[in-house]
Amino acid sequence: MLLSIKTSNKMADKGNWALAITVCIAGFLVVRADIITDAPVGQLFVYELHREVFQSEFEPFHKVFHGHVYNDPMVFKCNKERFPDLPQWLRFTQRDLYENGFLYGTPLPQDKGRNIIEIFVINKRSYDTFRERLVINVGPAVKRMPYQAEFFIERREIEKVLPAAVQKEIQLDIQHLWGTERLDFVNITSALDRGGRVPLPLPGYFEGVYVKLGSDRPFSKCMLRLDTPEHQRECEAGGKLTGDCSTCTNPINCITWCKSVLFDLSKPVPPAPLPTVGSGVLAWGGEFSPPESPPERDFFPDYIVTVIVPFALALILCLILAYIMCCRREGVLQLYHHHTIQDNANELRRMAGGDRLTVDPPRQCLQPLLMAEQAMAER
Repeated sequence: MLLSIKTSNKMADKGNWALAITVCIAGFLVVRADIITDAPVGQLFVYELHREVFQSEFEPFHKVFHGHVYNDPMVFKCNKERFPDLPQWLRFTQRDLYENGFLYGTPLPQDKGRNIIEIFVINKRSYDTFRERLVINVGPAVKRMPYQAEFFIERREIEKVLPAAVQKEIQLDIQHLWGTERLDFVNITSALDRGGRVPLPLPGYFEGVYVKLGSDRPFSKCMLRLDTPEHQRECEAGGKLTGDCSTCTNPINCITWCKSVLFDLSKPVPPAPLPTVGSGVLAWGGEFSPPESPPERDFFPDYIVTVIVPFALALILCLILAYIMCCRREGVLQLYHHHTIQDNANELRRMAGGDRLTVDPPRQCLQPLLMAEQAMAER
């Protein structure tokens, strides 16, 4: 009997342990792991929020449900964990509810560390909400890029440049221009963030994008022309750069040369001059002579302009209104009708309040009828 009881207790303990392990495994499977990515200092970081990935998180749980393909409108809201906004170096953009969102930016040396970004996805069809965490580890720079160049692409928008395929197209064009394949994106900025105007919502109007790339290779001869006085004079005259050596495989990726700038960071920047240390004693400037009283001013013209003139205009307007209301034919008729209505109303009140025999006979058409009634009463 004791052996059977011990055996049953052991089996019960094994069942409890199995249940606990099953619950823990189910919990780990349900909890979605954080997305972890790295961002080196001085290089462009881009993370695309794909709508297709989050579509499976909402009901129905599959994109194709009973033969119907779901493409729900979604809104992405991003912020740093326990903060209302994003880190200073990170930006977010989403042009439309049916387009993907992008987190992008270039971290600086002071931004090193761990950044936890909360991503909230709102389904505008069912108004369900899904939350995800993105962990960005900002580490030290992995590439040295002393030569950097910023180009302005006039016929592009920020959401159309951030995808990796478009970045590759732009990079290939600049590789032919630079003469090297060792290029990396440093930053991508919308022209609106630089004080540009919002374009008209019409085909053929774009906001423009600044793309900045860097390399450890020096600039090509064609790029060095950007710093020449001839190029600056051509831009001031409104002309185009002569002898353009760049090739645009896609016309919308062509560069506006007059808004392109070169940054040569290979040369050491001279330190700012130190301030001159003085004796610490202020020089004698003489005795202080206070200013004299201001001259007297006649305020009568100001009084006429601010008080008399408005009062005169108001009086003239009142006289004109009184003439129109009291002296014109329309005004006289209105006053006559008003007095007639008032007299009739008073007469009706007198008739309703006193004895009909003592009240003065009315002057209207009822007077013959009242006289006949009075004669019958005398008989």
